[in-house]
Amino acid sequence: MRKFFSLPYEEKLKIKMSVATGFRGYQRIGENITQGKPDVHEAIDCYREVEPGIYGALGKTLEGCNMWPDNPPNFKHLMEEYVSLLTDLSRKIMRGIALALGGSPNTFDGERAGDSFWGMRIIGYPASTGTKRPEMQDNGIGCGAHTDYGLLTLVNQDDDLAALQVRNLSGEWIWAVPVPGTFVCNIGDMLKVWSNGLYQPTLHRVINGSAKYRVSLPFFFEPNFNAIVEPLDFCKEKTGGTANFERIVYGEHLVRKVTTNFVM
Repeated sequence: MRKFFSLPYEEKLKIKMSVATGFRGYQRIGENITQGKPDVHEAIDCYREVEPGIYGALGKTLEGCNMWPDNPPNFKHLMEEYVSLLTDLSRKIMRGIALALGGSPNTFDGERAGDSFWGMRIIGYPASTGTKRPEMQDNGIGCGAHTDYGLLTLVNQDDDLAALQVRNLSGEWIWAVPVPGTFVCNIGDMLKVWSNGLYQPTLHRVINGSAKYRVSLPFFFEPNFNAIVEPLDFCKEKTGGTANFERIVYGEHLVRKVTTNFVM
């Protein structure tokens, strides 16, 4: 990741994200938008690859293959192997979550997330310069406050640089100090719906206030693209017997988010 982000812009732009690439590929600093303001980071976005027509008109927005750079030469192989490993890990974690909620371990297999429409962002946060740009996020925020809109997120980040903040129940922003050899695990909005609110996603943001360039690799284990997301019966029983959230088709939710998150 560091080797790629250290390349000249002209080299990185060879895999530039666009509508034509299915919103896959490289984006410059300021092209990712959170809460209406550009974020101070650059990234490569990738998703599960989509063959034309497999999800009909809804899936057309995200049709395509991932855009991998030629330099470093082993980038594609390493990232695809990493995705495979984290997909397996995520399935195991979701089985534990299902048991913790009171369901069977295979609750999220099959038509819910057995064919996960995963995503991954390869992100670089520039070192702090101390200069504020009014058109960008306030206070040097590399990524504005948000919750993840899928199911489960595993974040691999620099071990020696605290930049991720989460908001606690008191409304305070606290540092998620890196623990070497671990992932940060985020709950996404779809798990909030399926659990009928028993599990809540945590608002988080990134501030790189150091003089060091930071890299982060969040992997998003998502529902199936065409999954119907609505409160599970056994979770409704634990929360008063009624559904607290409306039914969502995950692909519709994802496309709506993706098409409003970028300036290209």
